[in-house]
Amino acid sequence: MRPEQLGLPSTARACLFDLDGVLTDTASVHAAAWQQTFDELLRARAGVTGEPFVPFDIGDDYARYVDGKPRDDGTRSFLAARGIRLPEGDERDPPAAETIHGVGNRKNELLKQHLQRGKVAAYDGSVRYVRAAREAGLRTAVVSSSKNCREVLVAAGIADLFDARIDGVVAEAQQLAGKPAPDTYLAAARALAVEPAQAVVFEDALAGVEAGRAGRFGFVVGVDRVGHAVELCRHGAHVVVNDLAALLETT
Repeated sequence: MRPEQLGLPSTARACLFDLDGVLTDTASVHAAAWQQTFDELLRARAGVTGEPFVPFDIGDDYARYVDGKPRDDGTRSFLAARGIRLPEGDERDPPAAETIHGVGNRKNELLKQHLQRGKVAAYDGSVRYVRAAREAGLRTAVVSSSKNCREVLVAAGIADLFDARIDGVVAEAQQLAGKPAPDTYLAAARALAVEPAQAVVFEDALAGVEAGRAGRFGFVVGVDRVGHAVELCRHGAHVVVNDLAALLETT
């Protein structure tokens, strides 16, 4: 099988996959954890200030401010949009602390509770596609801002499908900037010993497709699970599909 039979340019030598929303059905779990975290904070502040409580919009706010970004960056981004400034605090802050790190730790606490309630599901079309890419001789990596990436891959039963993993733990250790900066994707390309122009980025997040274009990767595939195909194209996707299996059907 050639790259063209995977819906990719003939120059493709590696595939770099985002995790949540592309490989696994965990984007909805992240969104739910963010919604509960921010709504708790916003409701408490409304009770103190007397201002109306405007809940976190799981559709628009999630995609615009937090999806694909490192946890603390997502916290800062959304709160800034609401005109809320909190002290940075420390990564050891308890989940109840009204600091950037405290809010992020609350979200992570809720996420883990959600993950513990059931097995993580991988998208069948994505698993088929990754296997086809590997059979075609392409190298594969997973690139995620999540520090729970390894656990999610293991829970979904797909950890053995990737030659490299660049996640939130690696990004912190190597001091890599989060998406929309291209740093994590560039690190994945280095780990696979390919040039960015030879690598394809697969992303469902607006920040992720921006990272793919910013890193001058050879091709950026947008994965539209929530009906924002136009925005994915506007932010940098060369092509948008609802499921990766659709790329196998283009030949």
